[in-house]
Amino acid sequence: MASHSLWSISYAYNAPGSGGTIQSLDVYQVETMERKMLKLIGILLCSLLAGSLATVEVMKDVTLGFGEALKHCREESQLSEEQMEEFFHFWRDDFKFDLREIGCAIRCMSHHFNLLTDSHRMHHENTDKFIKSFPNGELLSQKMVTLIHECEKQFESEEDHCWRILRIAECFKTGCKQQGIAPTMEMIMAEFIMESERR
Repeated sequence: MASHSLWSISYAYNAPGSGGTIQSLDVYQVETMERKMLKLIGILLCSLLAGSLATVEVMKDVTLGFGEALKHCREESQLSEEQMEEFFHFWRDDFKFDLREIGCAIRCMSHHFNLLTDSHRMHHENTDKFIKSFPNGELLSQKMVTLIHECEKQFESEEDHCWRILRIAECFKTGCKQQGIAPTMEMIMAEFIMESERR
């Protein structure tokens, strides 16, 4: 009986372009191919993770940028100090979408950045430009516009603009969480702390 060392064991396969000729690979070659494949998979996973983190970072920046308009809208939307504070916890899981004033504030903030049409619907082009004004905003602009538009269609029958925009905001938040692009409250609060220290 012929004895074979580990490195002389061969695997037969039809090589591409070999015209059906049986080729062979020894164990060393197979293990090398496996290592290269695992390395490639690792690179792809890292790229996907980096891309996911990048989109979450963009959403954080857009959230904070949009929130800058809140101080201009407090009086118009009739938000109390407590409600103003609560507004900054938008991305928390237990945030309540039950105050009409919150919807009025979001409407006012959207108008501040020219993100709404005269009929209080999203202005697609301006919203796209607004998102792209943030670093790497192009990574999320189309996805965000699509999410908002889909949510708008769900609540088109609501006649009160403040209530309708509040429902759209809740729908948008749910969609962002489902797609893994929602920032965490830890990210938001860390940015607030850094901003206060810079001042």
